[in-house]
Amino acid sequence: MSKFDEKIGDYLKHLDEIEEKHDVDLLRKVAKGCGPSIYNKDASTVSGSDPKEMETVRKNFLVKKLGLTDSDELEKGMNAVIEKYGKSRSNKYRAVVYYLLTKHYKKEAVYN
Repeated sequence: MSKFDEKIGDYLKHLDEIEEKHDVDLLRKVAKGCGPSIYNKDASTVSGSDPKEMETVRKNFLVKKLGLTDSDELEKGMNAVIEKYGKSRSNKYRAVVYYLLTKHYKKEAVYN
């Protein structure tokens, strides 16, 4: 099994706790889009309580990657995803957060 497939397995374990049905193909595309950061312990996770980190997610992922308009609505969506993932969960995988945000905003077409 490749390192990438091992990461996908880890992400799926988290998603099993969050939602019943997963789009594994979308998850693989989102993870691939994260590049080598998924293999770096610090870069592979997101701190939902760090405003600076969330601003980075907002600007670099939601606005630049998904093409959303920068507005206060983005913060509401990010908060909803962090809540769904589990605020108290210490390691929120970046690929899973991005996957959930992609689904939340119905932007799956970005990865097609």
